[in-house]
Amino acid sequence: MTSTTETAPPAKKKSLLDKAVALASGPHGLWLLAVVSFAEASFFPIPPDPILAAVVLARRERFWIATIICTVASVLGGLAGYAIGAGLYETIGKSVIEFYHMEGTFTAFQERFAEWGGWIIIAKGLTPIPFKLVTIASGVAELNLVTFVLSCAITRGLRFLIVGGLFYAFGPQARAVISRHRGKVMIGGLIIVVLGFAAAIYIA
Repeated sequence: MTSTTETAPPAKKKSLLDKAVALASGPHGLWLLAVVSFAEASFFPIPPDPILAAVVLARRERFWIATIICTVASVLGGLAGYAIGAGLYETIGKSVIEFYHMEGTFTAFQERFAEWGGWIIIAKGLTPIPFKLVTIASGVAELNLVTFVLSCAITRGLRFLIVGGLFYAFGPQARAVISRHRGKVMIGGLIIVVLGFAAAIYIA
């Protein structure tokens, strides 16, 4: 009499999306979101939107708290960028701008602040344009601090509310699409970052 042994199917390898969602759903997900949101507003090149999306995909009930954390951390990071522009431009701010090769764009932003003030923050904060460029330029231009904080809160709050809201409303469908086309999504995300820098150079 012979016996057969069933072989268990190999475990499915987790995709990058699955790993991101797993991290976002863990105890450190909101902390990671806060750190990236803060850093992106002053020096870090990657926007917090993908992490916000992962947090909402992982746990939809975190939509509001994640959006609020993202906004508050981004405004605080914006204040750090403002401080760099106002008091540390020669030692830190200039190096940040030169690192991204946006010296000419930075000068254009400074000139526009004199005309548009806080409105340019609201307009640029909703686009893929690197927000650190706006915050550091605000400090160099010595934009009114209350105007700066209110403008940052409005533009970043709206942006993250839209991003988080879309993934809250279409979470399961969005996750399925991303899982099926994760390669294209990653390339698309990279293109958005690159376009943001290009827009900063040619639109400013």
